[in-house]
Amino acid sequence: YSKHLVVTNFGPGESRIAIPRLLYLTYVQNHAGAFGLFGTQPWFLVGMALAVLAVFWFAFREQAARSLLVRIAFGGIVGGALGNILDRFHYGYVVDFVDLRWWPVFNVADSCITVGVALLLLASLQRDRATAPVQSPR
Repeated sequence: YSKHLVVTNFGPGESRIAIPRLLYLTYVQNHAGAFGLFGTQPWFLVGMALAVLAVFWFAFREQAARSLLVRIAFGGIVGGALGNILDRFHYGYVVDFVDLRWWPVFNVADSCITVGVALLLLASLQRDRATAPVQSPR
């Protein structure tokens, strides 16, 4: 919904101040991948996103059955990826609009993916700590 609001109320490249010196809303039509990587091949990018989702699923599906944190992480990653994939199908590009001025413009779906990956890393660290052998003092 946030992307639709931007597309219908902003012109491409248009920027507005949301919070002075902190947050701007800037409509960017992102034809490339994250941070402008991987060129402008939408079908390649969609295929890559689906492949990454499949790898995550196979790598973490057993943990997801046992861990609420992993399920939340998957929700963020899958939801964010699907949001961006739907953009590519609907618009031919991903709608980005969150502009901090010191970082590339991104969107809520990107944030969900980033937080989801961070939560997966946290879950992996917790699992590693829980399964590490206990050393007895000598």
